[in-house]
Amino acid sequence: MNDKLKEKIFESLTSVLPITLIVLLLCFTLVPMNIGTLSLFICGALLLIVGMGFFQLGAETAMTPLGQGIGGSLFEMKSFALTILICFLVGTVITISEPDLQVLAEQVASIPNSVLIWAVAIGVGLFMVIAVLRIIFKLPLSRLLTLLYILLFALTILAPPEFIAVAFDAGGVTTGPMTVPFIMAIGVGLSATRSDKEGSSDSFGLVALCSIGPILMVLLLGIFYHPSDAIYEAVEIVEINTTHDVALYFIKALPHYAGEVLISLMPVIAAFIIFQLLSRRYRRRQILRISIGFIYTIIGLILFLTGVNVGFAPVGSLLGSELASGSLRWLLIPIGLIIGYYIVKAEPAVQVLNEQVEEISGGTISRHMMNMGLSIGVAIAVAISMVRVLTGISIFYILIPGYVISLILSFIVPPIFVGVAFDSGGVASGPMTSTFLLPLSMGACVAAGGNVVTDAFGVVALVAMTPLLAIQLMGLLYSLKSRRRSAALYMLSDDILIEEDEED
Repeated sequence: MNDKLKEKIFESLTSVLPITLIVLLLCFTLVPMNIGTLSLFICGALLLIVGMGFFQLGAETAMTPLGQGIGGSLFEMKSFALTILICFLVGTVITISEPDLQVLAEQVASIPNSVLIWAVAIGVGLFMVIAVLRIIFKLPLSRLLTLLYILLFALTILAPPEFIAVAFDAGGVTTGPMTVPFIMAIGVGLSATRSDKEGSSDSFGLVALCSIGPILMVLLLGIFYHPSDAIYEAVEIVEINTTHDVALYFIKALPHYAGEVLISLMPVIAAFIIFQLLSRRYRRRQILRISIGFIYTIIGLILFLTGVNVGFAPVGSLLGSELASGSLRWLLIPIGLIIGYYIVKAEPAVQVLNEQVEEISGGTISRHMMNMGLSIGVAIAVAISMVRVLTGISIFYILIPGYVISLILSFIVPPIFVGVAFDSGGVASGPMTSTFLLPLSMGACVAAGGNVVTDAFGVVALVAMTPLLAIQLMGLLYSLKSRRRSAALYMLSDDILIEEDEED
C-alpha cells in the first residue's frame, strides 16, 4: 500500500470514527439492538473508511486533473457555441453518472425514472452553462444567485405543497461524490486561465449554481405530473444470525453497487478518452496516473456505497424509530445535533472541497475552518429536522428566512466566502445524508405518527442550506477581524511617524 493511500485512509478513519462511536454509544444505552444489526453497522463502517480513502485518492489523481484540463481548454476555445455545447454535455453526462440520482429516481412517486433522471441531468447541464458563462463574463455570483432563488421560490407557489421538500432535497442529493470533484475542478481550471485578482474567487460557485438545476426541474415535473404522493420505501432491517450471514449479505450487495459505479463512471471515462484524443493534453505518464486514479475511484465508491447502504441505512432507521417511540423522544434534538456535527466529516466530497479551498485561498480559509463551519451548520440542520419531525412545522418557515439571510449576507461578505459557502451546501448533502440522516428522520417520523412526505423529507434540503449561513458568517467575522487588524496597523504606523517627527 502506498504512503498516499495510507494517509487518505487514516484521514477517513479520523472523519468516520466519531459518528461510529456515537452510534455505538446509543446502541449500548438508549437503543439496544441485536448483534446481527450491530455487526452490519461495524462492517459497514470499516468499508466506508477504506472506501473513502480510495475515493479521495482517486478524485485527487483522476477527477481533479481531468476537470481542470477541460476547464482550462474551455477558456481557450475560439468557438463560443462549442464552449456552450461542451459545458452542457459535461454537466448532463456527469449528473447521469451520479449514483445518488438513481436512488432519488427510485423513490419519487408518479414520475417515471428515466424522465426524472434526464430532467435533472438536463437541469444541471443548463446551469453548468450559466455557471461557466458567469466566470467568462465575470458576473457577480451574489446577484445571479438572488435572481435564481427568487425564480425558484416563485415556482414553489405552483408546485404541489407535498412535493416541495422532495424538490429541494433533489438539489442536495444530485451533487454527490461523482459530480462535486469534477465540477469544482472545471471551475478551478477555467478561472486559472484568467489573470485578474477575482479569478480565484470565481473558481467557486459552480456547484452552487448546478444545485439549483435539479430543484428547478423537479418542481417543474411536480407541476406537470401532479404527483399525489412521493415516498421513500421503508429501510428493511434483515435478520442476521451469524457472522457468516453478515459476510454473505455484504458479498451479495457488492455486485449491485459495483454495477452502479461502473455504469456511472463509463461516461466520465469516455469523456476523458475523447478529450485526450482531441486535445492531446496529457502525456503518457499523466494518462497512466489518471487511469490508476479511475481504478482507485471505482474501488472507493463501490466500498463506500456498499458500506453506507448496507451498514448505515438500517441503523439510521432503527435509531430514529426507537428514539421517537419512547418517552424521551425530545432527546432526538440534542442527539441529532451531535450526529450532524460529526457526520458531515464522513462525506467524501467534503474533504475534496476543503483541500481545494485551502489550496486556492492560499491558506486564508483553512481545512480546519471549513470543517468547523460545516460541522456547526449541519448540526443545526439535523437538530431543526428533528424538531420538524416531532412538530410537523412546514419547511417553508425555515427555508425562506434561511435563504433570504444567506442572500443578504452574499452582498456583504468577501466574494470568495460567498462561492465557498454556496458550494458547501451542495457538498455537505451527500450519500451519508441520504442513507443515514434521511432514514433516521423517516424512522422517527413514522414512530411519532407524522407525515413522512412533508415532515421527514427536507432533511437534505436543510443540510444543504445551513452551511450557507455558517460559512458566510465565518467570512463576516474574518472580514471584521481583517479590518480591525488593518486599522490597528494603520494607527501603529501613524504613531511611529509622529515619534519620528518629534525626534527630528
